[in-house]
Amino acid sequence: MSNDMYTLVIIGSGFGGQCAAIECLKQKLDDFVILERRDFVGGTWAQNSYPGAAVDVQSPLYSLSFEPYDWSQMFASRAELQNYTQTIFEKYQLADKTLTGKNVTKIQWLDDKKCWQIQINHTEIIMSRFLINASGPLSTPVTPIIEGQNDFQGHAFHTNNWDHSVDLADKNVAIIGSGASAAQVIPAIVDKVKSLHIFQRSPHWVLPRHDIKFKPWQRALLRKKWIYAILRTLIYWTLELRVIAFKYSPFLLKHIAANKAQKHLDRQITTQSLKQKLSPDYTIGCKRIIVSSTLYPAMAKPNAQVHDKSDAIIKLTSNSVVTQQGTQIPIDVLIYSTGFDAADGIISYPVLGKNGKLLADVWADYPRAYLGTSIPDFPNFFVVTGPNTGIGHTSAIFVIESQIRYINNCIQGVLKRGKQSIEVKPEAEEKYTQMIHQEMQKTVWYSGGCNSWYKSKSGKVVAMFPGFSFSYRRLCRRLKTADHIYAD
Repeated sequence: MSNDMYTLVIIGSGFGGQCAAIECLKQKLDDFVILERRDFVGGTWAQNSYPGAAVDVQSPLYSLSFEPYDWSQMFASRAELQNYTQTIFEKYQLADKTLTGKNVTKIQWLDDKKCWQIQINHTEIIMSRFLINASGPLSTPVTPIIEGQNDFQGHAFHTNNWDHSVDLADKNVAIIGSGASAAQVIPAIVDKVKSLHIFQRSPHWVLPRHDIKFKPWQRALLRKKWIYAILRTLIYWTLELRVIAFKYSPFLLKHIAANKAQKHLDRQITTQSLKQKLSPDYTIGCKRIIVSSTLYPAMAKPNAQVHDKSDAIIKLTSNSVVTQQGTQIPIDVLIYSTGFDAADGIISYPVLGKNGKLLADVWADYPRAYLGTSIPDFPNFFVVTGPNTGIGHTSAIFVIESQIRYINNCIQGVLKRGKQSIEVKPEAEEKYTQMIHQEMQKTVWYSGGCNSWYKSKSGKVVAMFPGFSFSYRRLCRRLKTADHIYAD
């Protein structure tokens, strides 16, 4: 690809980038390229290779609607998801349209040329008429700053960048965090290590994971597209009902979800002191609910110890952690399972729109976008899984496919009208954003009494969409021309 001017550049090769690229191919728009900062493709499920990594949404739904797959179990492992991704790349020949090792370091709208200038690895420049950021909200890992960090002589890494060269056998290991990634790592490593110290900021509500290994006859049935489609539909509507509890019914949250989680805790943890540490003090659903049948038993193992926020790490030495209670604990390996900047760090590089307007300044209070996708004064620029597009109850891919439909409508609208650009009107974005945050006040994410990664520094919930996913899809289905500006 010697071409340095494209009709469309897609940043990121995860599911968002794949969906965008496939839609281009369907529309006979061949002049596009995918930029991937890593030296491999596939996004989340290629990057996150930590032990125990798996999806927490049923695989027949957590997949592209038009690409069913021969899953071996209901909740696919990371390896199977990576294979699925590879299948998509091969079927649609996306590797031929992808450049790896291309880290976008800055983008700028050139109003005189009506295109985006994209800086790669600080030196290379390419141009594009349209630009889709599909880098994903879970791509910028967060590592806390701890006194003595540089003094630590052992191995230290984030779950997002798991160091497979480190043998954990018979090692003293500390893991910071007890969220979704930690809940998978802890059961996967606890039997290998000498000791495992789990440093938890606040406990999560945990529900049992009802996984199914599909038998050969079940897999044979699911290879029939109509049966697969029925299962997918059943899973979708079962999960969609959760919104009623998250938004409309505290009674359901308490008497169904919370009671089920409490029984799960009571059944698996019998030591009262540990049960107390693992009992949340906020409404279930306020933070991401962990789905695991193995986490609690792993935490209760003799070689595991849970430290709550009253005994947090305050300092590192060359070979130990020092806790708030003054205990010095020898460790060989420190694992950061401290999540991602999914609220304020959606886009990791500078974005300059019309008149040099910096997106970071527009988002200084909190990230916001029309349909979580378009921003005034940033023409021909679209964000996949942008502000308020997260979905806590169903498949993120359902939302991604909805966004791609809106983005395609925008791009095709420009091309068919013979125009140069499209951007959302400020008043349309303002009206949409006000609606989102008014609706958010009805949800458990806003009023559940916790501080989660769903919230930005402003305190606004910017990661989640406050409603049914089919409502979001309906908003994306048809382009509201009156909400947009076409320019020559």
